[in-house]
Amino acid sequence: MPELLLELFSEEIPARMQAKAADDLRRMVTDRLVAEGLVYEGAKAFATPRRLALTVHGIPARQPDLKTERRGPKIGAPDAAVQGFLKATGLNSLDEAKIQKDPKGDFYIALIEKPGRAAIDVIAEILPVIVRTFPWPKSMRWGARSAKSGALTWVRPLHSIIATFGLDTEEPDVVKFAVDGIEAGQTTYGHRFMAPGAISVRRFEDYEAKLKAAKVILDPQARKDIILEDAKEMAFAQGLELVEDQVLVDEVSGLVEWPVVMMGSFEKEFLVIPDEVIRATIRNNQKCFVVRDPKTGKLTNKFVLTANIEAPDGGKTIVAGNERVIRPRLSDAKFFYETDLKTRLEDRLPKFEQIVFHEKLGTQAERIKRIERLAAEIAPLVGADVEKTKRAARLAKADLLTEVVGEFPELQGLMGKYYALAQGEDASVAAASEEHWKPQGPTDRVPTDPVSIAVALADKLDTLVGFWVIDEKPTGSKDPYALRRAALGVIRILLEHNIRAPLTSDLEASLALHFMRGDGRPVADILKEVEGRVVAIVNDLLAFFADRLKVQLREQGARHDLVDAVFSLGGQDDLLLVVRRVEALGKFLDSDDGKNLLAGTKRASNILSIEEKKDKRTFDGAPDAALYKLDEEKALAAAIDQVKAEASAAVAKEDFAAAMSAMAKLRPAVDAFFDKVKVNDDDPKVRENRLKLLNEIRAATRAVADFSRIEG
Repeated sequence: MPELLLELFSEEIPARMQAKAADDLRRMVTDRLVAEGLVYEGAKAFATPRRLALTVHGIPARQPDLKTERRGPKIGAPDAAVQGFLKATGLNSLDEAKIQKDPKGDFYIALIEKPGRAAIDVIAEILPVIVRTFPWPKSMRWGARSAKSGALTWVRPLHSIIATFGLDTEEPDVVKFAVDGIEAGQTTYGHRFMAPGAISVRRFEDYEAKLKAAKVILDPQARKDIILEDAKEMAFAQGLELVEDQVLVDEVSGLVEWPVVMMGSFEKEFLVIPDEVIRATIRNNQKCFVVRDPKTGKLTNKFVLTANIEAPDGGKTIVAGNERVIRPRLSDAKFFYETDLKTRLEDRLPKFEQIVFHEKLGTQAERIKRIERLAAEIAPLVGADVEKTKRAARLAKADLLTEVVGEFPELQGLMGKYYALAQGEDASVAAASEEHWKPQGPTDRVPTDPVSIAVALADKLDTLVGFWVIDEKPTGSKDPYALRRAALGVIRILLEHNIRAPLTSDLEASLALHFMRGDGRPVADILKEVEGRVVAIVNDLLAFFADRLKVQLREQGARHDLVDAVFSLGGQDDLLLVVRRVEALGKFLDSDDGKNLLAGTKRASNILSIEEKKDKRTFDGAPDAALYKLDEEKALAAAIDQVKAEASAAVAKEDFAAAMSAMAKLRPAVDAFFDKVKVNDDDPKVRENRLKLLNEIRAATRAVADFSRIEG
């Protein structure tokens, strides 16, 4: 079957846009082909700095013929309706129409046959529309203006278009179309410097091969592999080790069409700078990789660069140029670092009084004081030294005002650790500067030092509470203050370290600090005034944590409905216990006892719901044992009393496995009750008593979870 080859050749496409552009091109073309009835076998898109390319194979040579039926007016309809039907369907007379019988009457039906067109003609209509409507995040207007189309909007000036279509056994045809005076053809161009001449191509196979001969590696992944392997080999040859950086590999591969890896060096005197600062300087400014000594793990004074040309002098000039640029950059970094060391972290804190964290939440200085006080309250819960925790919380944000972090914001926290150690701070205090920011995402590690844990929890809780107080909660997909990430960070810290921390008290403590801001009255008086708001905010935040926990557990394979079943009991603010209860509940429900008890409980709930709605009342209260008429009633009542006591005692001891074992004892009594007992007895008192007994089943199971929230 025929193959389509498309190339859009232009000036340099920004590296950050290339991958998405290639995917957009593939998606837009294939979606339109399918919409036109041209179902293909496969498609692959490519990007280099100067071209987007696409190959689609297995496209039919023609569209399929379309046969559709169009319903017309009833027999005997007014002549105007009949004439409109004939005109719309292209029929000459009603004799060419069929008649379809219908309960509402007999209708005329037109059978419309639309012959398929040649695929190449359809493609010629599709492609110029795609080029003109391509969704570049940023583009420039250029090209020949016309009254019809205006100037072409494209990421960079577009120079040529290849569009061929045909069988691999035959000479393909050019798909004839033009965009702002650029006509599609079979000509592309090689490497800008090493092989800039025109290249005539036929189909993808020789297109890719001829580009490679002209010093262009079309496949981005192939360029990445070359860069990474050559860089690792070059470092290894000198007894060194490449510091791998996949994000940088992705970016550099989008800057070159013919990657050539080289190694340069810088003065050893710059190695006094922290490794991360050297790496950030070289990476951000020159897109180069750093290397380290595998014996020490420390960086060496070498770097690896990727050129886009095989230079006649073997790359000496290119390497020297990079060294010439890197040297003053490292000199600046060294100056910033040494300047920062001259000022102690605590001496920077007064500047935070003039820096607003948020217009409704006060200054950074006020926020730091809140975090310090909250961290001190959390410290005993996580086994952290209170005084060290207070010191760590006071200094944790100070590096935001340093020169190095101002130049490289991604080093915030890490530089604080270096500066804290340099001024003789305790190792735990220093570690908190870096670790309190963690985790930054689902794959980032959580803080490990108890002091860091206390400060990290205080920092995240202060952020969440603050934005809840000013009603700036996440909505839909919008979360400008990363509050979901903060909540997930709290959850991961608590769960991964098995920390027992009642969130309600921590949230209330944080709320107290927010409501006290600028108010000199006693805390108790302030909180009494805002008691209603405190309760509402705490409940809302606990629900938010529950939602985040469901996401976390679902990603780990747990059922979200079990989280609902546990949280709905109320007062469930110890997330570690919630997870343990969910795990035990999940194992119980996987057993036959669990499945059958769930079915019995749901049956009891359904009957109760129906009868409560019918009688417009609830059936709370203890059943009257004197009204039990059958042994199954008595057995169920006894089983409920036993299970309530055992399950509640087990839950109180936080032995959720034992609580589930106790619940299992309820199953045979429930089964026997529904097998032998008629709930809606003719005697109204007996009926009411049995409905109360059903309510007792529901109440008994609530010792471990709200079974009505469990699916299945």
